[in-house]
Formats: sequence, structure tokens, C-alpha cells
Amino acid sequence: MDQVTEFNEYRAKMNEVILGKNNKVINRLFNLDTNTYADGALNTRTKEMLGLVASMVLRCDDCIKYHLGKCHEEGITTDEIYEIFAVANIVGGTIVIPHTRRAAEFWEALSVGS
Repeated sequence: MDQVTEFNEYRAKMNEVILGKNNKVINRLFNLDTNTYADGALNTRTKEMLGLVASMVLRCDDCIKYHLGKCHEEGITTDEIYEIFAVANIVGGTIVIPHTRRAAEFWEALSVGS
């Protein structure tokens, strides 16, 4: 199984487990997260790019993979992705470089699948 499929299947499975417990706070948080990325004054495409930068600066590999997948769905180009990587590294510093490597690997996997 490729890393994109493995990530997406695991995420879906565990989200189902978590949401299935019907914890009001967690369910509301997940809903808030979903609604945050809907079109508004900023479009979804822009919000996903912002989410990717924030995830890289916060060094959350799962979040980075999620937002890379969404960026891919939004038609963001490889050139745009590498500019996003540049912003994240300037804001976050050199500690972000290992996450950039893993992000580049995941982006390549997404690009092969399209």
C-alpha cells in the first residue's frame, strides 16, 4: 500500500472511532475545523495553503500530509508548494527542514497518483 493511501485510510478509520464516541467537545472541534476551511472571505485554496504553512511551522507531520492532500485536490502546483515550503522555513526556521523533506516526499507520492 502506498503512503498516501495508508495515511488516508488510517486517518478515516481513526476519525470514525473518535467521532463515534460522541464526545460533544471533540465533535464540535472537528466540525469547527471542517468549517474553517470552507470558502469565505478567503477561498478554500488559500486557506489550505495557510494551513500547510501553519502545520509545517508547528511541525505536525500528520497535519502537513493532510494539507498537502487538500492542496493537491485544490490544484496547487509544485512551484506553488515549494514557495509554501519556503515561507514555512523562513517563519519556522531550520527546524522545519526535516518536515520539508517528508512533505516533499509526500507531495511526490501525491503527484505520482494523479
